[in-house]
Amino acid sequence: MRENTHLMDELRDELRELILRHAAPYAARPTLPNLVLSSYTMPTQPVLYMSEPALALVVQGSKQLVLGEHVFRYSPGQYLIYLVDLPLSSNVIEASEEEPLLGIGLALKPELIASLLLESNAAPEKFPEQRGIAVSDLSGDLLDPVVRLVRLLDRPDDIPVLAQSIEREILWRLMNGEQGAMVRQLGRSDSRTMQISRAIKWIRSHYAEPILIEDLASIAGMSMTSFHRHFLAVTSLSPMQFQKQVRLQIARSLLVSSHRGVAEVGHAVGYDSPSQFSREYRRFFGRPPSGDGEVFRGRQDN
Repeated sequence: MRENTHLMDELRDELRELILRHAAPYAARPTLPNLVLSSYTMPTQPVLYMSEPALALVVQGSKQLVLGEHVFRYSPGQYLIYLVDLPLSSNVIEASEEEPLLGIGLALKPELIASLLLESNAAPEKFPEQRGIAVSDLSGDLLDPVVRLVRLLDRPDDIPVLAQSIEREILWRLMNGEQGAMVRQLGRSDSRTMQISRAIKWIRSHYAEPILIEDLASIAGMSMTSFHRHFLAVTSLSPMQFQKQVRLQIARSLLVSSHRGVAEVGHAVGYDSPSQFSREYRRFFGRPPSGDGEVFRGRQDN
């Protein structure tokens, strides 16, 4: 046990040095496109965004994610995974100049998980009903290939030969870890998670259109009753609440990136009533849309 603890400490120390050397806020390495390294020197305000399936861990500091009314905090020694496109709020809660938050994100690719399931001759299984996000303790079996993957940034000639095999090893450890049943759902097209994922992708692609629950249930291949239950279990939101959050997040992006008027942006994301759009926007973001875009554009200019 003492040797394992010593090895974990060595791996975490090496990973800390690698991230310090290679990371910048929101930095994605073009040579390892599925990997994101990040470094923050102070706590941040919550940022709303739409996630995609990923593994996330920190080796220093701590972060917090919020999904609906559920809060997920993860610190060194833990990892977080999410399986479907989720409207999340994320912020750094522990970071300083002396001890910056150092983090890693790795995209989880369903096709790679499906390939591993086929190669392992995994038997079909009945998946439990669960939320599409979870936090677990980090094991040495998982930390070791994570370190080896990031280590490739110092050895770019090795990346074409070794990167995918190390990513597959990370996925294999996840598939056989504490959240294994959850991760394996990504590789099963008939799993509840992937069925709900199909409906989520439709909502994201047609966010400005009215939605009918029976149409979404048909896209997911479920009865309406089953769809309602599983959608809420995976996302912690009803389909209507989910669509509203997607609309409002896209509206904020449009306000920040363009000089469109509030009514025009509201209409673009599916609101017929400017007053309803302004009311829901303010309730969700805490600021009216008329001033929010100016605030964010001002931050970008500074």
